[in-house]
Parts: sequence; structure tokens; C-alpha cells
Amino acid sequence: MSTEPPPSGSGDGPEDDLFRKPPSPPPEGAGTDPYRGLSQGVPPPPGEQPPPGGQPPPGAGGPYGAPPPPGGGSPYGTPPPYYGGDPYGGGGPYGPYGGGDPLAGMPPLADSGKRVLARIIDMILVGLVVWLLSWAFHTTEYNVDTNQIDYGKSLGQSVIAAVLYTAYDTFMTARNGQTVGKKLLNLRVANLADGSTPSVATSLIRALVLWLPFAFCCACIWTAICGGWSFFDKPYKQGLHDKAARTVEVSTR
Repeated sequence: MSTEPPPSGSGDGPEDDLFRKPPSPPPEGAGTDPYRGLSQGVPPPPGEQPPPGGQPPPGAGGPYGAPPPPGGGSPYGTPPPYYGGDPYGGGGPYGPYGGGDPLAGMPPLADSGKRVLARIIDMILVGLVVWLLSWAFHTTEYNVDTNQIDYGKSLGQSVIAAVLYTAYDTFMTARNGQTVGKKLLNLRVANLADGSTPSVATSLIRALVLWLPFAFCCACIWTAICGGWSFFDKPYKQGLHDKAARTVEVSTR
């Protein structure tokens, strides 16, 4: 029986997501200092011997680190600059995802016009199912009888629409980041942090923000706001549902 480790990417965990960005390489020279950690009692790497007496050689610093520089200041160097005004509440120019651009290594952001068209395709597909179920369960939008409108039936159709639209969007997004409309137009939803396919929880948050207002109160207005937000949002072209779930839409080609 072979004792060789299995090839990377052969499991079923999130590390096997084909769209996840590769990890950044370690900084040059990292892990090569035999004296790193001596003052904290960390043993040297195998094959390397500490200096006599367990102390670094002259010039390498004392067991308690280098003394503070004259005139005050931190012995740990100058702190990184602060970039204010970040809408995501982070300390860097790209929010809580570190000092680098989270889009680095990802496909280009999706065109907002294509996003709207993909959403219309999805609305038509799911809307047909909503209409059929509403007809089957006698919950048509309005039942006018001698100038009376049965709002109970209207609410029933709204519930069916909310459930179906949310379930459809959550399932399809968590599966591979693509609904039917997005697949037809070569678009995909990705986590902003690392480009991977959103989890079920993330996909559910995204779907709830998008579809609950649509189903119950302000379908046309909310669709225009959510879909149109990406036309003006910078730098990630996010809709309001993307902001809630911290996702972006990218092009697959």
C-alpha cells in the first residue's frame, strides 16, 4: 500500500473550490533566521544549533528585544498608514480583507447590464412556477367580487414567490455561484475575500435581501434599486444584496 500523501485538491472541502484564489507565497526570507524566537523560548529549527548560552550573537539583540530608539518611538518600526473613509469599516484601502486588493487574481467584474439581463431571465423562469402554483392553490393575485379584493389570496401568492425565489437563488448560488440566467450570460457570484463560491449561509443572506422586499411590498422599486446599485458602486460594482453578503459578480470568460 502506498504511503505517498494524496494529491492536493483531491478532497471535498472548500479547499477544492476551483475558483478559490491561490494562497499568497510567504515573504522572501521568511523562516530562515535561526535566532528568531530565542527570547521567547522557542527552540531553533531541526538541524540548527543555538549560540552558546542561548543568546544571539552580538548585534542580534538582547533576550528582551532591541531597546527603544532615542527620543521615544516604537522598537517595532513605524506602524502602517491608516486609510480612512472605508465603507466596509476596515483599516486599509480595501476594507477588512487586508492591505491588498481582494480582486487580485480574480476574473474581471461582471458588466452591470448583463447582471440585469440575467436577473430578468431568472425572474421569468421562477415567475412561471410561482404562477402555476398560485393557480393550483387558488392564490391568484386578485379575486375581484363586487368590488371586494381578497387580500388573503394576494398574500398567499407573495409567500409562494418569496419562498421559491429565495430557495432557487440560495441553492443555485451555493452550488457553483451561477443561476440559470448567470450561466447563460457567463457570470458568477464569488466571495469578495477569496473568490470562492459562497456558502449556503452567505447565499441565503444574499437571496433574502434581494427577494423578500420584491415578494411582499415593492417589487419594481426594489428590483430597480438592487439591480441598479451596481451601476454606480465603486470599486466592486456590488448590489445591495452583494454588500450584505460581501460578494461580487465576476465574468467567467
